[in-house]
Amino acid sequence: MMEWGLEQQEHPVVVRIPKNEVISTGKTVKADFSDLNKYEITESSKDVAIVSLGSFHELGKKVKEELKRETGIDATLINPRFITGIDKEMLENLKKDHKVVITLEDGLLDGGFGEKITRFYGNSDMKVLNFGAHKEFTDKIPINELLKRYHLTKKQIVEDIQRVLYL
Repeated sequence: MMEWGLEQQEHPVVVRIPKNEVISTGKTVKADFSDLNKYEITESSKDVAIVSLGSFHELGKKVKEELKRETGIDATLINPRFITGIDKEMLENLKKDHKVVITLEDGLLDGGFGEKITRFYGNSDMKVLNFGAHKEFTDKIPINELLKRYHLTKKQIVEDIQRVLYL
């Protein structure tokens, strides 16, 4: 992403550096991001789609595993790779065989990435759950306390998915 951002002259580029560790899948990423806002399906399935942004992609994998273990549901896992736009074609295709889309982001919910996804599905039957932070000062609060407060533990997320699926 950095190489492409420096070489290309068509788009403004911001590379977010995670505060947490960077998880490597060992998969080589082609340094061509000219097709902006195209998401990557890392694991394909049906019923539930987990769109996990940036450093929360690892949390998305854990939620997928927990959901499978607890309910037998094997969710689709998506790495959006871009925070500023949406992959309309992919999101439209999810309508065919998914009932719920969840978004996981390590930023604010208000005005955040998940809101874009919710807005896209606004006039459809797709259920959308957004997980992220609330707008507040949190510099003295331990991260594990914040994760519980914001419903960002894999157990809480799976419970929320179950609640929405079985309403």
